[in-house]
Amino acid sequence: MKVLTERFTVSTRGKGTYEISREVQDCVSRGGLTQGTATVFVQHTSCSLVLFENADPTAREDLHAYFDRLVPEDLPYFVHTYEGPDDMPSHIRMALTRSSEVIPVSRGQLLLGTWQGIFLFEHRTAPHQRHIVVTLMGE
Repeated sequence: MKVLTERFTVSTRGKGTYEISREVQDCVSRGGLTQGTATVFVQHTSCSLVLFENADPTAREDLHAYFDRLVPEDLPYFVHTYEGPDDMPSHIRMALTRSSEVIPVSRGQLLLGTWQGIFLFEHRTAPHQRHIVVTLMGE
């Protein structure tokens, strides 16, 4: 069994979802993994990863709107606002989602469902550079 680690950066334009399925598949291809798993991890506390619908963009619009209502900005009881009104809400949104995903690999391909994509879910309003680590394990 081999274990390989790859890294890449995602430039965001602020809040929203950014599909990274192709970049993760590229890591699998470069690593020569034919069977095993790809663990995708984001090295930040104000964004997250989600497996989500990648065919109809309105599904992601609904996700964004739901999280804006679920964890609104500018709530008067937030204390951790050093970096602005989206500071604490971005951390809460990250805690409600995930910082990693494990995707099976077979015949050199990620085994995502027909309408599934891997997305970086940016919770901050300002653009950021987000660092992704992909660990491949298998043959």
